[in-house]
Amino acid sequence: MSGYVLLEDGTKFEGDYVGADAPAVGEVVFTTGMSGYQESMTDPSFAGQLITFTYPHIGNYGVSQAAMESDRVWARAAIMREATNREDAPDAEAGWLDWLTDCGIPAITGVDTRALVRHIRDAGAMRGGVFPARIAEDEARALIAAEPPMAGSDFVREVTPQAMSVHGESNLGGPRIVAIDTGIKLSIVRNFIQRGAILELHPATTPASELLARDADAYFLANGPGDPSTLGYVVDTLKELIGQKPTFGICLGHQLMCRAVGLETFKLPFGHRGANHPVKDLQTGRIEITSQNHGFAVVGPGGQHQLETDEPIRWTTDVGEAQLSHLNLYDRTVEGLTLLDVPGGTVQYHPEAGPGPHDSLYLFDRFLEQISAAA
Repeated sequence: MSGYVLLEDGTKFEGDYVGADAPAVGEVVFTTGMSGYQESMTDPSFAGQLITFTYPHIGNYGVSQAAMESDRVWARAAIMREATNREDAPDAEAGWLDWLTDCGIPAITGVDTRALVRHIRDAGAMRGGVFPARIAEDEARALIAAEPPMAGSDFVREVTPQAMSVHGESNLGGPRIVAIDTGIKLSIVRNFIQRGAILELHPATTPASELLARDADAYFLANGPGDPSTLGYVVDTLKELIGQKPTFGICLGHQLMCRAVGLETFKLPFGHRGANHPVKDLQTGRIEITSQNHGFAVVGPGGQHQLETDEPIRWTTDVGEAQLSHLNLYDRTVEGLTLLDVPGGTVQYHPEAGPGPHDSLYLFDRFLEQISAAA
């Protein structure tokens, strides 16, 4: 069945409709990972978005339960150059396109994804949709126009759990970490459990008083979707937590922690999504290849969106001094900071990868060492 991708600026790309027979609208973004298509689709950080895969062949190794990053698909559609529906690959439990169909997710293949990605890089990520050919362009444009833009949208309320859950074995003697679940990936949970920690996942709307009452050894902020500037209720909670115990945030959690200490965020033109982003750890001087998935970033000292130095420059925040800890070497945006007067820090990227390079797994160990030092 034929179909098309339509962007809000009127740009159109033809293709073959596969997956669920329904339209999908949202923010059209792209990811550069060569693998991990199932992990991407089930990552809550992609809520409200249609994923364009830059790697040409998608679906080569099928899908499996082990590759799930949550209990469902959160991305609204998959846009591909050449989709494959193999279920005979090692460890495959189903075919990629069969799985998308069973999950009710529209998809389109045969798209000139190189041209689509180049357009997004030039014009910026924008609203759009995938549509079967039976839907007229006038109707498609109306559906796109009715979709709220990503800037100003709160998708955390959509992905956060309704109740607290506990993960890990208490008899291992590891630290108890309270996490505000804004859309955490299962591979993050696994990394903490493998290191002996007990991880409590709390709904994002949980008030600070309830979290403080848990008497945890540390607080953790995870990844998640949407615009951090809309999440004032989480920021207000963090303002009461930061400084009480070691606190660490990644991805959206990095942005929310920064806002909680008085820093600002801004929307990137087309975001960072993929498993090949070089980041410099300013503590060690080491260059890491990282996995990333975000559309917003933190403003640097003096209002800089792109930093001109590799030095660990500092901010003055509401909780004292903070120091740049990690720098993106693609566009020189802030990738992490360390709080100097209270125990805490952040990184913009995904140290768990899931999937991707394992260069940054040390960050879990560094956080647990900070917890032990503060005990």
